[in-house]
Amino acid sequence: MILYTLRCSHDHHFEEWFSNSAEYDTRKDDGALSCPECGDKEVAKAIMAPNVGKSRSAPAPAPSCGTPMGCGGCPMAGQH
Repeated sequence: MILYTLRCSHDHHFEEWFSNSAEYDTRKDDGALSCPECGDKEVAKAIMAPNVGKSRSAPAPAPSCGTPMGCGGCPMAGQH
Protein backbone atom coordinates (compact mmCIF):
# COMPACT_ATOMS: atom_id res chain seq x y z
CA MET A 1 0.00 0.00 0.00
CA ILE A 2 1.16 3.51 -0.86
CA LEU A 3 -0.16 6.68 0.77
CA TYR A 4 -0.03 9.68 -1.56
CA THR A 5 -0.73 13.26 -0.66
CA LEU A 6 -2.84 14.66 -3.49
CA ARG A 7 -3.68 18.25 -4.44
CA CYS A 8 -6.55 19.54 -6.53
CA SER A 9 -6.40 22.58 -8.82
CA HIS A 10 -7.92 24.66 -5.98
CA ASP A 11 -4.88 23.80 -3.80
CA HIS A 12 -6.79 21.52 -1.43
CA HIS A 13 -4.51 18.78 -0.07
CA PHE A 14 -5.72 15.32 0.94
CA GLU A 15 -4.34 11.81 1.32
CA GLU A 16 -5.41 8.63 -0.43
CA TRP A 17 -4.21 5.02 -0.26
CA PHE A 18 -3.35 3.02 -3.39
CA SER A 19 -2.36 -0.62 -3.68
CA ASN A 20 0.57 0.39 -5.92
CA SER A 21 1.74 3.30 -8.09
CA ALA A 22 0.00 1.86 -11.17
CA GLU A 23 -3.37 2.06 -9.40
CA TYR A 24 -2.89 5.83 -8.94
CA ASP A 25 -2.15 6.22 -12.67
CA THR A 26 -5.18 4.11 -13.66
CA ARG A 27 -7.59 5.93 -11.36
CA LYS A 28 -6.28 9.33 -12.47
CA ASP A 29 -6.59 8.39 -16.16
CA ASP A 30 -10.15 7.10 -15.56
CA GLY A 31 -11.17 10.32 -13.76
CA ALA A 32 -11.89 8.31 -10.63
CA LEU A 33 -10.02 10.68 -8.31
CA SER A 34 -11.70 13.75 -6.88
CA CYS A 35 -11.07 16.24 -4.10
CA PRO A 36 -13.17 15.39 -1.04
CA GLU A 37 -13.50 19.11 -0.22
CA CYS A 38 -14.68 20.56 -3.54
CA GLY A 39 -15.17 17.58 -5.88
CA ASP A 40 -12.55 18.83 -8.37
CA LYS A 41 -11.33 16.00 -10.62
CA GLU A 42 -8.13 17.83 -11.62
CA VAL A 43 -5.96 16.04 -9.05
CA ALA A 44 -2.20 15.48 -8.97
CA LYS A 45 0.36 14.15 -6.54
CA ALA A 46 1.61 16.80 -4.16
CA ILE A 47 5.28 17.10 -3.29
CA MET A 48 5.90 15.10 -0.16
CA ALA A 49 8.84 14.25 2.04
CA PRO A 50 9.82 10.60 2.18
CA ASN A 51 9.00 8.71 5.32
CA VAL A 52 12.42 7.55 6.44
CA GLY A 53 12.76 5.51 9.59
CA LYS A 54 15.31 6.33 12.24
CA SER A 55 18.62 4.59 11.81
CA ARG A 56 20.75 3.28 14.58
CA SER A 57 23.11 5.88 15.93
CA ALA A 58 26.72 5.64 14.83
CA PRO A 59 29.17 4.41 17.42
CA ALA A 60 30.99 7.12 19.33
CA PRO A 61 34.40 8.02 17.94
CA ALA A 62 37.43 6.59 19.70
CA PRO A 63 38.51 8.86 22.53
CA SER A 64 41.56 11.03 22.02
CA CYS A 65 44.14 11.53 24.68
CA GLY A 66 42.49 14.84 25.56
CA THR A 67 45.51 17.12 25.27
CA PRO A 68 45.48 19.96 22.71
CA MET A 69 48.65 18.76 20.96
CA GLY A 70 47.95 15.05 21.08
CA CYS A 71 49.48 12.35 23.23
CA GLY A 72 52.74 11.90 21.38
CA GLY A 73 51.72 8.59 19.86
CA CYS A 74 50.47 10.17 16.65
CA PRO A 75 52.78 10.32 13.60
CA MET A 76 52.23 14.09 13.49
CA ALA A 77 53.29 14.54 17.13
CA GLY A 78 55.69 17.39 17.63
CA GLN A 79 54.88 18.93 14.22
CA HIS A 80 52.11 21.23 15.51
